[in-house]
Order: sequence, then C-alpha cells, then structure tokens
Amino acid sequence: MNTLLWREEYGSRGSGISLPAELVWRKILTAPDSSSLTVYQRGKKTGFCQLATSVEQAMSALEEGKPPPEGMVRQAGYQIRFDGNVSVGEFTNRFAFNGRVQFSAGRAWRELHLKLSAHGNTVEIHSVATNRTVHLKITAAGTAIEREFTFADLQNPGTLLQKVAGDLGGGLPETLDWSSPLQTPGAPEAGPRWEAHLDRLMMGHEPVSAYRLETRVLDQPLVVFVSPLGEILRVDLPGGVTAVLDQLGGA
Repeated sequence: MNTLLWREEYGSRGSGISLPAELVWRKILTAPDSSSLTVYQRGKKTGFCQLATSVEQAMSALEEGKPPPEGMVRQAGYQIRFDGNVSVGEFTNRFAFNGRVQFSAGRAWRELHLKLSAHGNTVEIHSVATNRTVHLKITAAGTAIEREFTFADLQNPGTLLQKVAGDLGGGLPETLDWSSPLQTPGAPEAGPRWEAHLDRLMMGHEPVSAYRLETRVLDQPLVVFVSPLGEILRVDLPGGVTAVLDQLGGA
C-alpha cells in the first residue's frame, strides 16, 4: 500500500507543522489509487465508501508497466467519484449513495452531483458553483418534489437536513444533532476554508505521519487524514461518524 512507502522517510517527524492546504488537495485530486473506507458511528460498523479520482481511473486503463503519457493529468481533469452505503444511528433505512465532484484547472470545485437512495426513495442533489444554487429532487412513493436553494439557505443546516431527510422517514436529523439555526455567514459563497498540518495517525499499533485537513461545513467540523500520495486514510464527520481506510482497521 502506498502509505507504507513513507514510513521510513516521515515516520520520525513531529506533528503540528502547518502546510499549504493547496498542496494536500493537489495530492488528493491526483491520487493514483482509490480509497476504500469502512464507515463507523461511535465505533460501530455501519457501512462503506469508496473514492476514486479521474487520474486513478485513467491510470487503471494503462497497460501494466507502461509509463503514463505526458499531460495525462490535464487530459483526465480533476474529479472525485464516490459510492457506498451507510446506516446512521436509529435511522431505520440504509442509505446507498453515489456521486461526483468536478474541479477547475485551478482545483476549485465547480460542480457537484449526489444521489441518495433508501427503501426505494431517492434524493438527488445538483449544484454548480457559478450559479450559487443547489437543486434538490426528492422522489418518494412515486411522487417527485423539486426545490431550489441558494447558497445563503445553506446557513441553516437543521432546516435543510430536515427537508432532505424528512421525506425518507426516520430520525436522521436528530441522530446527527444538527441544531437549527446555525450561522456560518459568508461560508457557502466563499467555500470552505481549509487548514492543513502534518500529523500522526495510528496504522495498526504504529503511528505514522499523515496530512490533516480541517474545515467546517454547515458549522460542523470535518477532518480528513491523507497519505503523501493522496490516499484518504480517515475522515471524521459530525455525529460521531468516522470513515477509516480498510487497511487501518477499526475506528
């Protein structure tokens, strides 16, 4: 696994060193390997998620042993695809999800597609950064409901989550404990502001160095640990939800 390759070089260094977040994002968006993660909530296994970049997909199509062509990253573009399924807390239905995020040549996000499915019902989310809107389509019991939100609407996550999850039933909003209202003035328009540091993460019984990305989305903390080659090692989400690379073991 790629994360094993840098133990010798980085394993003895201290943590807490600040890094440009752009450096870490460039590694994520050009990662040559996909990341297969197991999802836990408060230590209990609840699902899985797999992430792959457009660069990884382009490299997988190459003949074994053949070097990548010049300009392959530019031709492949910057894109992250993800899919998986998860159950959260007391929510009665298991969610299946898939989607993709597209980025500009400067690695700023440009477009998001996300689909959630549970018990025959679906939620589809489509957002284009230049439009500053989010289009929501909910299909339940054979009936489709479509709504449009501005980025300013996203400052109230409790209300938004209630609209997204309410038609699917269950108690997901209460499970995640996202109070309403929560205010993050200007955050949706400006995009999340990431901070990056060098940190240490346990691999089995051994700590190794990793990049740590931190931000807040809808006024909730989001932490991502990344290998030197861009592989996602661990993601910490609100509500005690954690996604951990399969090779790292349990949360």
